[in-house]
Amino acid sequence: MKLVYENIEVLKKNSLAYIVINRPELRNALNHETLQEILSALNRLREDETVGCVIFTGKGEKSFAAGADISQLKQKVALDVFKPGGMQQVYDYIEMYDKPTIAMVNGYALGGGCELALSCDIRVASYNSKFGLPELNLSIIPGAGGTQRLARIVGKGKALEMILTGKVIDGEEAYRFGLVSEVVSPENLQAKAEEIARIILTKGPLAVKMAKIAVHTGAETDQKTGLMIEKLAQAVLFSTEDKNEGTAAFLEKRKPEFVSR
Repeated sequence: MKLVYENIEVLKKNSLAYIVINRPELRNALNHETLQEILSALNRLREDETVGCVIFTGKGEKSFAAGADISQLKQKVALDVFKPGGMQQVYDYIEMYDKPTIAMVNGYALGGGCELALSCDIRVASYNSKFGLPELNLSIIPGAGGTQRLARIVGKGKALEMILTGKVIDGEEAYRFGLVSEVVSPENLQAKAEEIARIILTKGPLAVKMAKIAVHTGAETDQKTGLMIEKLAQAVLFSTEDKNEGTAAFLEKRKPEFVSR
């Protein structure tokens, strides 16, 4: 199944959905229209019960997403950062999305493209991928979560090095610093992303949703509060049919049949 948009492609493959940034002639730059299409696609996929995982990638082999559209960025004024539907708001939505998300990074992931990858739950990359936050070259800072998410993922020291110098790192260095979970050859990238997605899809879908809430929300608070969030999420799951099915299937040595209830 293929949903039609102008700047992205949405492709469904069994229980997976791909959101493909489709502006290869502009290195898949992320303009306002593209972000709104991503948001629209996510809202539609959220209601699609046949989709269990969303994979983001870029069209072609050269670029995942090379950042914001500079021609639009040049026109920005101070109050624009507070307007709804901006890049930071879209990425916040992706981070807290109901379904697991994977960034399948092929080629350049710079600026807003890197920040898109950071907002996903899991990142896998090819050896020819490049990550960077070069916004200071334009006398602005990463403004779609880069100053916050990168530091939380790779540590403050490495994040400051990348942001202050504009250093671009390759897939192998990204893997060493925990920015990506896997780095593989370009020809194996899609297979690796789908392998990870298929493993996630074998888990209880309500447990996946609650695990995301516990990790993302807990990471923003102190440990004691995070542990309470974890406890409350577990209490919700203890009351579900899926918990009963999962434990019964384990004891009976069979595959569970989860129903998201």
